Amino acid sequence: MASESIAPVITRFAPSPTGFLHIGGARTALFNWLYARHHGGKALLRIEDTDKKRSTQEAIDKILEGLEWLGLDYDEEPVFQSERAERHAEVALKLLEAGHAYKCFATPEELEEMRAEQRAQKKPMRYDGRWRDRDPSEAPQGAPYTIRLKTPIAGVMTIEDKVQGRVSVANEEIDDYIILRADGTPTYMLAVVVDDHDMGVTHVIRGDDHLNNAFRQLPIYGAMQEIEGGWEDPVYAHIPLIHGSDGAKMSKRHGAVGVASYRDELGILPDAMFNYLLRLGWGYGDREEISRAEAIELFDLSGVGKSPSRFDLKKLENLNGHYIREADDAMLADLVLPRLPEGADRALLVEAMSVLKVRARNLNEISEGAGFLFATRPLEMTEKASSLLDDEARARLALVSRALAQENHWTSEALEATTKALAEELGLGLGKLAQPMRAALTGTTTSPGIFDVLVLLGREEALARLDAQAA
Repeated sequence: MASESIAPVITRFAPSPTGFLHIGGARTALFNWLYARHHGGKALLRIEDTDKKRSTQEAIDKILEGLEWLGLDYDEEPVFQSERAERHAEVALKLLEAGHAYKCFATPEELEEMRAEQRAQKKPMRYDGRWRDRDPSEAPQGAPYTIRLKTPIAGVMTIEDKVQGRVSVANEEIDDYIILRADGTPTYMLAVVVDDHDMGVTHVIRGDDHLNNAFRQLPIYGAMQEIEGGWEDPVYAHIPLIHGSDGAKMSKRHGAVGVASYRDELGILPDAMFNYLLRLGWGYGDREEISRAEAIELFDLSGVGKSPSRFDLKKLENLNGHYIREADDAMLADLVLPRLPEGADRALLVEAMSVLKVRARNLNEISEGAGFLFATRPLEMTEKASSLLDDEARARLALVSRALAQENHWTSEALEATTKALAEELGLGLGKLAQPMRAALTGTTTSPGIFDVLVLLGREEALARLDAQAA
C-alpha cells in the first residue's frame, strides 16, 4: 500500500541527451519512477538539452527508447529545457532587480589572471566577488556582462539528505556563480532550479555527484522565496554512484554501455534489468527476485545504501536466467527469432523453448542452443564434436540408428528407454552413446537433453543425421 504524504510526490528524471541511457542513468530513472509510484504521485521527464553542440536527436530517441523498454512511463509529456530559455532569463532578471544577483563586467582575461594567482597561491579557484558590491556605472559603457547570483558569505548551509543524511557546507565555499551568460543564455545551475520549481518537483533523486550542486542551487530557492513566495526547497536524495565489479569507477570495460546494448547484444530481458537495477544500491532483506508490483509496494528511500554499488554482469545474467525460465515460450520465441537464420520456423522454436531456456542466461544462449534445429545437412561440426566421432563411436551410431528406427513411439521417454536398453546390451554407460549422438545430431557438444533433441528434430531428420555420421 502506498504511503501517505502531506503533498503529492512529484519526481523527475532529467538526462542530458549527449549519449545513450547508461546503467547509472537508468537506475536513477527507476528510483525516481518507483518513488513516485509508491507514493501515488507523479513521475516526470525532462530532457536537459541546453548543450546544443553535444545534444542530438539520436541520443534523445535512444533515451526514450531505453526508458520505454524498461517499462518506465511518465505522467506528462517530456519537458525540453532548451525551449524554456526565456523563462530562465526571466527569473535571472528578477533576482537581479531584487538585489539577489548582480552584473559582473570582469573580462575573460581578468578572470584567467585571477585563477592564475589562485593557482600560484594554492588557493581554491573561486570567483572573488570583484563586482559584487561595485556600481555597474564603473564599467565602460556598453561593456558585456554576466549576471552572477549573490550567494550567502557567512554561516553554514545544511541539507537533510534522504540518503546521505545531514550534510553541511560553509557558505564561504560557495562562490557567486554565473546564472546568465553574456549572450543572455541561462546556465545549467539556474535552469535546473527554475524547471524543478515550475514542474512542481518535490523530490530531487539523483547521483551523489550532484550533491555539491544542491548547495549552489538552494540559494536560488531562498532568494525567489523571498521575492515572490512559493519556492519551497525540494527534498534531496543523492544516490551513491555505481562502480565496476573491481570497485573502480564504472567504465566501458565494466559494461558502461547503453541499456539498449544489454538488450540487443547480450539478450537481457527488460524485467531482469528492472529487477537488477532495483537491487543495485537498494535492498529489502535478502530478497533477490522482486516483481514490478512488489517493487512499487516496497520501494522507499530508506532502503537505499550510502556506499557505491558494484555492477556485476554475471549477477545480471544469472538473474536474467531466472526471468527467462519464467517467461512465456511464445514471447521468448519472438525475441529469439531475429537472432536466428532467416526462415527459421517459429512454431518449432516455440515448441522447443521449454527445453532451450532451462539453462540459458540470455537470449544469445537460447539462439545458440536452437541452432541445431535449423541446421542443414551436412552438419557443420565444432572441433570438440568432431573429436567424439572416432571409428568406434561411428559404429555405435549405426547401432543406435537401427534401434531407434524400430521405435513406434517417437517420445523422449520411449527413445530414452530404447537407448538405455541398447547401452546395457553393449555393456556401456549411457554417456558412451549419448555423447556421439549429440555430436551427430547437433554438431556440438552442448545441447538440450539428447532425447528432447531427437523429438524436436523428428524421426526422419534425426535418423538422417545419425546415419550421416554412422560407420
